[in-house]
This record gives sequence, structure tokens and C-alpha cells, in this order.
Amino acid sequence: MAQALISIQILPKVNAGEEVIPYVDRAIEIIKASGVLYRVGPLETTMEGDLDHLLDIVKQMNAAMFEKGSPSVMSQIKLVVDGQEGASIARLLQKYPDGQ
Repeated sequence: MAQALISIQILPKVNAGEEVIPYVDRAIEIIKASGVLYRVGPLETTMEGDLDHLLDIVKQMNAAMFEKGSPSVMSQIKLVVDGQEGASIARLLQKYPDGQ
């Protein structure tokens, strides 16, 4: 499959008074363990890799939210697939490598 980028913002529903940060931390742990190149941002995390592999990671992230006790999860996803050059975080950030 083609090289892709997926940016994901995972939004698990939590109980009143419960912090969402441990859920987000768990989602990022799954990304780290996957071995794909990724970049955490303030509102979403972007992953780079084979499209099928990235979609499997998204599934694992959502499953982990249920395992931690979330009754529902909304994941907002942006997807770029480039079948010729391959999607690349580095290429997209050439002009602003430090975000500025």
C-alpha cells in the first residue's frame, strides 16, 4: 500500500471529573510501540507509514480507550496518501521544521 500520513485527535468520553490525559497518553503509547514515525502536536498526532499499518494503529488506539473504561470514542482523522512520492512529515515541514 502507498505511504500515508494520518493525523488523529482521539476524544474518549470520560466520567464526570475524570481526566482525559491518561487516555491520550495511552493512545500515544500505542503509536510509540508501533515503530512508525510520528509527531505529537497540541491538538493532534501525525503518523507516517504504510496506510494499512496506520489504520491498524488507529483501531488499536480506539480499542484501548474502551479497555480503559471509555463508553464511547470519537476520532477525528486527516489522511494523506501519495502513491508516487510517498507522504512525508519531513517534506511537509521543510519550511517550518520547528513549527515557527
